Amino acid sequence: MSTPLQFNFATRPLVPFAHDYPHGATEPWHSHDCAQLLHALSGVVRVETEQGYWVVPPSRGVWLPAGTRHRFQVTGHVAARTLFIDPFARADLPSVCQVVQISDLLRELIISSLTLPESYAAGSREERVYELLLDEIRVMTVLPFNLPEPASASLLSLCRQIHAEPGKTWTTALAAGQLNISERTLLRHFRQQTGLAFSEWVRRARLMEALSRLAQGQSVLRVALDLGYESHSAFSAMFRRTLGVSPGDYFQQN
Repeated sequence: MSTPLQFNFATRPLVPFAHDYPHGATEPWHSHDCAQLLHALSGVVRVETEQGYWVVPPSRGVWLPAGTRHRFQVTGHVAARTLFIDPFARADLPSVCQVVQISDLLRELIISSLTLPESYAAGSREERVYELLLDEIRVMTVLPFNLPEPASASLLSLCRQIHAEPGKTWTTALAAGQLNISERTLLRHFRQQTGLAFSEWVRRARLMEALSRLAQGQSVLRVALDLGYESHSAFSAMFRRTLGVSPGDYFQQN
């Protein structure tokens, strides 16, 4: 999918595409003239854009508006099912990148769309499936799996340090001291540039790193300790609050 693809939306509003990726596979920077919904049936996908990056856990998806430059890397075996969508198919399609919940209905519609013909009669089952797909896309639940990047060089450098050492105790005092600014200034600028509180950004960074490591088969205890949590239970509690299940159950379930 790294090569610019041309899609004909004259006869249908979206084009489904199925592709499996081995662990470690990457796609370089590219973009599409159409919108894209990438659904990961298994594995974890890290999608990077010029505004930040998103981590897509198994059974979730990422929405990319038309023209969004992006690249991605996969962890574990990723079975990807993608919809390339005419940006004019609906007036209210999502306008920003976001990780989304893929409902059971939407998942089955995506899989079913792979067998649909390119042309169909008005009022047919095929037309209703295409239209229902678009309806379900409009009501997808947005998930907090994105990490927006700050614009300033100093804050961006700080964020890269956090990525490099996610297990470090990143207090506001430590971060502000590294930048030679007050904690209040750090918190204000960080929220202005990312839309997130500094502590929330760090928590998300750790969660995304955890998802990638767990997808590689690392134990929950090892991941918890490497990421700075005092115990298996403390990490599992954070994971359950965010995803609704324990780390072990989450990947076994998916």
